[in-house]
Amino acid sequence: MQTKETAIILFSAPDKQGIVAEVAYFVSTYNGNILHASQHKDIEHNTFFMRIEWDLSSFSIPKEKIKSAFEPLAIKYNMDWQLHFSSTKINTAIFVSQLDHCLYELLIKHQSNELDCNIACIISNHQHCETIAKNFNIPYYYLPMTKDNKSDVEKAQQEILTKHNVELIVLARYMQIVSQEFVERYKNKMINIHHSFLPAFVGAKPYHQAFERGVKIIGATSHYVTSELDQGPIIEQNVTRISHRDSVQKLIQKGKDLEKGVLYEAVVLHIERKVLVFNNKTILFDY
Repeated sequence: MQTKETAIILFSAPDKQGIVAEVAYFVSTYNGNILHASQHKDIEHNTFFMRIEWDLSSFSIPKEKIKSAFEPLAIKYNMDWQLHFSSTKINTAIFVSQLDHCLYELLIKHQSNELDCNIACIISNHQHCETIAKNFNIPYYYLPMTKDNKSDVEKAQQEILTKHNVELIVLARYMQIVSQEFVERYKNKMINIHHSFLPAFVGAKPYHQAFERGVKIIGATSHYVTSELDQGPIIEQNVTRISHRDSVQKLIQKGKDLEKGVLYEAVVLHIERKVLVFNNKTILFDY
């Protein structure tokens, strides 16, 4: 984990000559030391993307005035832009049901300082994971949900999220479909995980179906949540090989390993401000 405070600007803009030079000049002219700079041009849409991060140790503009100082440049190039500081930890809520492998992965990574965010609370529609939350000293909210009380439960969830100033929601195998209104409130700030099979299997017991069909590859996909189920902008994916020697239980275990790893990687990319969403896909500045 880095110790020096840095500033990070991410932006997309219509591609135009000189944009990189002017952004770099803005940082250097005020004695900023650029640590990372990454860029990409989408030729089809003539759109330019950039992430630039610099050390604030000798930067002559106070933190609270950087946004207004950069604004004229953002206007000049018609940027859709964000400014972040490495010292600001993202308040994060984890939603979980009964499967706990993804929850454990996030909590252990957080405890070992590999996940640099503030896990503010855990929200669940089951009591199964309450002991886990207590062991990690994190507030746990049990809100049982049925088809008849879903609206009331989501209202209660929102009150909890507001109380903890939550900016990011991680669905760690939360087995409920969130409403469109809820999704819109946290657009590009809610990350989900789901299994991926070739061929695809829907319905109950997908791993059993995969076993019966002799699947050779299984995978997992993490993505931002949209109103279309499992169709949001993809952040991270991974796959592993399957053999005829693998039992159903082995398939399930391999799937869990993929899910928890892919979800963790997606959360890291988000909290390190390395993701931009454009036209339902992501630009990842993962160096």
